[in-house]
Amino acid sequence: MDNFSYLAQSAFPLVWILVPAIGAFVRARHATSSQERLEIWQRWWAIGAFGIGSLWMTVAFLAFPDVMATAIGFPRTPFLFEIAFANLGLAVMGFRAASASARERITIGLGGGMFLWGAFAGHVYQWFANGDHGPGNTGGVLVNDILIPAVMIILAVRSRRLAAMSQPVAATAA
Repeated sequence: MDNFSYLAQSAFPLVWILVPAIGAFVRARHATSSQERLEIWQRWWAIGAFGIGSLWMTVAFLAFPDVMATAIGFPRTPFLFEIAFANLGLAVMGFRAASASARERITIGLGGGMFLWGAFAGHVYQWFANGDHGPGNTGGVLVNDILIPAVMIILAVRSRRLAAMSQPVAATAA
């Protein structure tokens, strides 16, 4: 594999972070409040990074298992089918998060994080223990595995705090 091809394959997963971030940035410029701006970011992140990114992985693992096996540096095994459906679960959670409460978004971020942070640990282990430098094992996938659930959680926590601050405090009895 030549350097450009490796770099392109390794960097491709970053599209699922960059496109939602750019879309949210452009759309949020027209927001009239901090709450609206934060909601825009959460929806773009939920649908783009979590939902569409995970759906893409589902399709890739189901339709092109040999390509994906080569990209991650493993032989083709039934494990690829399982990864496809784990990603489908993440996609469903991401699409659900688009219209969820902040509390649900935190839970969705944590649930997705358990899978993706575990995948991150597995990728790093394979990288150092077995020298697996496949473009699907290092690079952009590592960034996605950490940031997609982490940003979901951070945005949702911020949303809860902003909502709590905007609630009027009940007047105390004199």
